[in-house]
Amino acid sequence: MSASPISTSQDRYQQEVKQELNNICRYWMQFSPDTRNGGFVGRIDNDNHIDALAPKGSVLNARILWSFSAAYNLEKDKKLFRVADEAFNYLADHFIDKEFGGVYWTVNASGEPLDTKKQVYAIAFTIYALSEYYLAGKNEEVRELAIRLYQQLVEKSFDREKTGYFEAFTRDWKEIEDLRLSAKDANEKKTMNTHLHVLEAYTILYKIWKDEGLKEQIGLLIQNFLQHIIDGQSGHLILFFDENWTRKSETISYGHDIEAAWLLLEAAEVIEDEQLIGRVKEASIKMADAAAEGLSDDGSLYYEYEPSEQHLIKEKHWWVQAEAMVGFFNAYQLSRESGYLEKSIQVWEFIQSSILDKRNGEWFWGVLEDGSVMPGQDKVGLWKCPYHNSRACIEIYRRIEHLKG
Repeated sequence: MSASPISTSQDRYQQEVKQELNNICRYWMQFSPDTRNGGFVGRIDNDNHIDALAPKGSVLNARILWSFSAAYNLEKDKKLFRVADEAFNYLADHFIDKEFGGVYWTVNASGEPLDTKKQVYAIAFTIYALSEYYLAGKNEEVRELAIRLYQQLVEKSFDREKTGYFEAFTRDWKEIEDLRLSAKDANEKKTMNTHLHVLEAYTILYKIWKDEGLKEQIGLLIQNFLQHIIDGQSGHLILFFDENWTRKSETISYGHDIEAAWLLLEAAEVIEDEQLIGRVKEASIKMADAAAEGLSDDGSLYYEYEPSEQHLIKEKHWWVQAEAMVGFFNAYQLSRESGYLEKSIQVWEFIQSSILDKRNGEWFWGVLEDGSVMPGQDKVGLWKCPYHNSRACIEIYRRIEHLKG
């Protein structure tokens, strides 16, 4: 009996993302190692020109560590594990603050501390990466480091009165005036983005460390999303809050909507809380539908919408498209409605036609409304990492494999 069209498209989708994962890893193995100072270069521009003096970010280093660990865990290719080893060694030697705990935000090109603030977002990504790396190599020292960073976050950043996590601190964990991750962010004490990635980190940490306190923290974070962060009416995420969970923004981020739609469910499932799983499944579909409001006619997902100005930012960023692949596929798995599968495949087709750099490798940062490549952006940088796109490929491959099984 011949395969149905959906089965055929899924087979092709699976084969294509597997090949693309190999392409992404090959690019980073070829261009990102810092042959002069060790570790990985801090910046490469769109034309693959290396900025040898660029600062190196903890988020970039952690995401390289996660990506190559996760790729190894799928492929079992020792070349991938060697890159993960290099990323771990550099992180342990240069980014871990051995005096005050946590990780530095940046080091200079030579690996010396540069911006020493404690950004909870960066520590979360380090926990995330270390946990995946532990799954690859089963090194108990790696697991212990991940647990220690988790314990420091709970001690220093967790809000015991209102729950949730405060955004940032000085090197020695004092209050800091500028809490922002980047210049575009609001200077608020609690953010959706940090909470999403703390939850993501705790989810994989729980896979390697079945601690009851950690399980409780995951449950509290999911409750933070259900009670505060997801707008109950629209299904969109609220991006910024004060310490009392008072809403401080109206901006809609379609990429975060669709990313949270699947990460929240993964978290609820890992702690096996059936009541939360049921609530999160419902929320996941609602968030996917909310994100779909940002779909373009070509199948891609726009960046953001400003309701007060009725202004749609029609840029199409690489990471938003990667998360849309997974988030819509997740909605298909939950609902078995073929429209969600079609959305996932359509955004992948857009990536292939408009986001993949077929000449220089990797993915462009994004394209503008007219289809032209966004100028002046990084191919490798503090924010341009192999994590969103490699993870999308791994997730789609595994999810299709699961459906086959």
